[in-house]
Amino acid sequence: MKKHIVVVITGASGACYGLGLIRELLAAGCRVSLLVSDAGRQVVAYETGLDLATTPGQTILQIRNYLGVDGELECYAVNDFFAPVASGTAAPDAVVIVPCSMGTAGRIASGLSENLIERVADVALKERRELILVPRETPFNQIHLENLLSLSKAGAVILPAMPAFYQNPESIDDMVNFVVGKILDALRVNHQLFTRWGSEGKSE
Repeated sequence: MKKHIVVVITGASGACYGLGLIRELLAAGCRVSLLVSDAGRQVVAYETGLDLATTPGQTILQIRNYLGVDGELECYAVNDFFAPVASGTAAPDAVVIVPCSMGTAGRIASGLSENLIERVADVALKERRELILVPRETPFNQIHLENLLSLSKAGAVILPAMPAFYQNPESIDDMVNFVVGKILDALRVNHQLFTRWGSEGKSE
């Protein structure tokens, strides 16, 4: 059975991380369900030039064309509580919010489920599925840190978008790939995106 991963793109900078993760998950044969907040669409358009539609079907076509990869990709509107991922009976294997805005983190930490993004995160926590948050904010204030700590205590993985430099990155893509690779490691999905410490070649 294919691993089912929900990828959520919210309104923090770093849309390239979310798009890169979708590309790698589809290439690895995973089933991907995509949620994009309204602010996330604005950031995607500003940072990548990809002006995502508000209709799920059109968004899927745009993502496929942009990434140039096939695979099982679904998309749901953030107000669609009839989406399968809204229920614990159809909980995905993992949920990754990348990038994760501090507003999104705060609402999840407070237990709110006012939209499908917050609900799918809540489902992951209550069903003991993997919830990975990739914050792209600096510096953190005390409220940010307390919310992230609360989420960590509840079972979420906090995986900040912090590229490493020991592999001598030569481009922005190299730095993006390092963070995407770390997310894939947390999901236990094989990849060849960066050279591991002590290794002369790419990941196996």
